[in-house]
Amino acid sequence: MLEMQDPKTGVKSQPQKLVITTIPHAITGEDVVTWLANRYTIEAEEAWALGTMLVAFGYIYPLQDHKRLVIKPDTALYRFQTPYFWPAQQWPVEDTDYAIYLAKRNIRKKGVLEMHEQEQYNGLHKWMNHKWDFIVMQAKEQYRAGKERKKPDRAVFDCQERAYWVVHRPPVRHTHTLQVVCVCVFSLFSSLVKYSVTCNKHDPFLAPCLPSNPWVTDDVTYWLLNMANVDIPTKMRVERWTFSFGELLSDPRGRDDFRLFLKKEFSGENLAFWEACEDLKWGTAATMNEKAQTFLARGAPRWINIDGKTMEVTVKGLKHPHRYVLDAAQTHIFMLMKKDSYGRYLKSPVFKDTQKRAIGPDQHRFRSVLCVSTVDILSGLSCPSPSMQRWKDFVIVRTVITLSPPPPFSSVSQLEANARKRRPSISPIIVRQQEKEERARMATSGPVDITQVMSKLSNKGKEVPPPKK
Repeated sequence: MLEMQDPKTGVKSQPQKLVITTIPHAITGEDVVTWLANRYTIEAEEAWALGTMLVAFGYIYPLQDHKRLVIKPDTALYRFQTPYFWPAQQWPVEDTDYAIYLAKRNIRKKGVLEMHEQEQYNGLHKWMNHKWDFIVMQAKEQYRAGKERKKPDRAVFDCQERAYWVVHRPPVRHTHTLQVVCVCVFSLFSSLVKYSVTCNKHDPFLAPCLPSNPWVTDDVTYWLLNMANVDIPTKMRVERWTFSFGELLSDPRGRDDFRLFLKKEFSGENLAFWEACEDLKWGTAATMNEKAQTFLARGAPRWINIDGKTMEVTVKGLKHPHRYVLDAAQTHIFMLMKKDSYGRYLKSPVFKDTQKRAIGPDQHRFRSVLCVSTVDILSGLSCPSPSMQRWKDFVIVRTVITLSPPPPFSSVSQLEANARKRRPSISPIIVRQQEKEERARMATSGPVDITQVMSKLSNKGKEVPPPKK
């Protein structure tokens, strides 16, 4: 920062007239990016990212769009922050100081604050009502002292103070750059070790694939056993469903099993709505109204149970629909299934039956060609003397111990045979078509619309019997 502010070798600065005030030592974003690229011998994109970090952390602040903490590689005006307000000073950010700043700004602007500042001002006024007189008195004193400065100095100090509080008290929906989540290092490493131990044997880089790695042996048994629509899953696949609810939903076979459980509990519409929201994110937006009429409208055939606030937000968003308009309702249903249905599913007979029927393929071990050839050759030798017989036994044992390690190495002949039997896998287009057909079949065999059934029953009861003769 000191090199950048050097009058000879630093970033060029010049006075700049802003509205009716002249701001001294103003710089442009283009000059900052160019200086960083030349000083550190980096690309323009990297210099742009580094300049944005300097702005986001409060070492440089914009003079025009003060809430946008990024650097623009053009003629946008910036200024170096005074070292007193640098984050490196680590001044404690007190709510009392922020309340004094807002009160002073309220006096200067005659009650006209920005929306987020007005909300913060009202909240602090309500919270610090017991010492609000002291806060207003301090704000008036600082405002009176500021009026005694020259106009350019007063404008510069106002910009510096505003930039400081924009970084430390950012507006709503803006990233708090300096907010650091304090996580215990021991807890962090413990969770990392726990995750690694849990997923160790499911990682093909750390454990062998069962029965074999198809990329090494050209044997597609592993892919056939782990297809999306396989009838009987493997034990390792079922075990992953118990890791988390996200693992269960990420597996199509796991969703089918979970759907069967929800169907028995008469709550299959929750999973159907979650899948409909996922289809909406990655599919066409033309089906949005159909999904809303199916799950959210009053008297919908597969109406989902969500709270009033979430329903209000979702219905309001449907007036201006987009592909993420159902995110609030989807999150609510996801948490409902995670906290309620997922735990009961793991204890249900449906999951236990699937776990019992799951298959565990044995690891495919290939016999080493060199070991067989050596034994065959030695078995054909004649042993005229006991010493020759002992040497033969030693070579056989040494060969078996050396050439029979735990890792399964395929023989050349078996690899060549697998390569000759190699066949192309199913086309992704065919897989996608099969998924569409499966969804259409599930839609036609969906649950009965209870509202239509009740309507028919009520109409049947109202029918007038024919007159008796």
